[in-house]
Amino acid sequence: MLDIRVRFAPSPTGAPHVGNIRTALFDYLWARHTGGKFILRIEDTDQAREVENGLELILESLRYLGLQWDEGPDVGGAYGPYRQSERLPLYAEHAQQLIAKGAAYYCYCTPERLEQMREAQHARGESTRYDYRCRYLSPEERAAHERAGDPKVVRLAVPREGKTTLRDFIHGDLTIANENVDDQVLLKSDSFPTYHLAVVVDDHLMKISHVMRGDDWVPSFPKHVLVYQAFGWEIPLHGHVPMVTGADKKKLGKRHGSTSVTQFRDDGYLPEAMLNFLVRLGWSYDDKTELFTREQLIEYFTLDKIEHAPAIFDYGKLDWLNGYYIRQLSDDDLAARMLPFFERARLKADRATLRALAPLLKERIKKLTEAVAWSDFLFVDDVEYDPRSLIGKGMDAASALAALRAAQHVLEKYPAFDDEQKIEAELRAASDQLGLKPAPFFGTLRVAVTGKTVSPPLAGSLGLLGREKTLRRIARAVMVLESKQSGDRVTG
Repeated sequence: MLDIRVRFAPSPTGAPHVGNIRTALFDYLWARHTGGKFILRIEDTDQAREVENGLELILESLRYLGLQWDEGPDVGGAYGPYRQSERLPLYAEHAQQLIAKGAAYYCYCTPERLEQMREAQHARGESTRYDYRCRYLSPEERAAHERAGDPKVVRLAVPREGKTTLRDFIHGDLTIANENVDDQVLLKSDSFPTYHLAVVVDDHLMKISHVMRGDDWVPSFPKHVLVYQAFGWEIPLHGHVPMVTGADKKKLGKRHGSTSVTQFRDDGYLPEAMLNFLVRLGWSYDDKTELFTREQLIEYFTLDKIEHAPAIFDYGKLDWLNGYYIRQLSDDDLAARMLPFFERARLKADRATLRALAPLLKERIKKLTEAVAWSDFLFVDDVEYDPRSLIGKGMDAASALAALRAAQHVLEKYPAFDDEQKIEAELRAASDQLGLKPAPFFGTLRVAVTGKTVSPPLAGSLGLLGREKTLRRIARAVMVLESKQSGDRVTG
């Protein structure tokens, strides 16, 4: 039986795109479904594009979703090193093997000469590609370049005739005429490999059984197949997973909103929701099941259920899923997950208060960041608001003032606001006595104590805010309305 070994091989050029992490998720689930290995390999040979914390962003993204790798740069393994920059001698050695086989050759063309070549091709309306100049140099010409110490790269010698085919387990056979394949650079003049050499060498030496990657990589398949064939190596099973697009059917990008997993984490999305959402971008168990636990995904995930069509990233669907998973959390768990967002907002929230707050927010928030916006009034000394917002629809300054005084009279009787039902009943009775509808009465009180026109349930909020802060804020609002009462200059 084939030993399943899959790899996620990102470049440390920034926070990984959700499309890349979706592919990593497919790799992870396939490895866990089959009892295989999930390998993390860092393709850091394009050092000009590498960012300082690129590796850590990759690790953070995978850890956030719980996609633990079995081998990698931080945990080691039998087939390391797992950073390509630490494997350079391997690529040089294999490039020489290809040259010896006649499957590759040295190219001495200067950047200036290549630019002139491309400009001439463009002027003639041709596609730009290498013109084979160095492929057919005589031994004497090559020797002259070597004596002069001219910089050189290694290029793949693509057959000029015939076709190259890759069997893709998602799309079926992919075939291209060799005449349409460029003589790709495999090893650069600085001895760093290009992706096309390194990926084949590493996948072979690391015994990768299945390669899953985005279908934007389809054009590169013939180059890789030809390298495999030149070495006489078995080609891993390949599958090009569908592209992730925005609602406009264009490749998902920053213009559509957040696109990195770490940004979604910072925006308050739960890993459970992201995991469930991402797996449905290009994979389905059946035509009705939307919600999966991690254990179910591992049990159900098979390659034949990966879809062919591009997957649309629906932010509304993600919000719905996140709200669903928030409602499934225990109060203790939700409090623990909310705490970092209050700390980031520099609010002195404590776990006990957040635990009491959790049931008031569960049905109201779709993201953890929203918890701060809903309830920051609990963790500040005072609140700010437009005085006009104290005056509800159909009220004037006098009636709003009467409402606050009545609420003040009710609340002052309670040493603590722990009997929410009794307090709410008395406040409703006070509203009736004033001839006010409950909505404007409670709306005025809500703005006075929270600074918001929308908040968690008011009785519960008063209990969390406490007697002292509540009465102090009502007293302040009374003073504000007293200053407005003269002439009823402010009305709602």
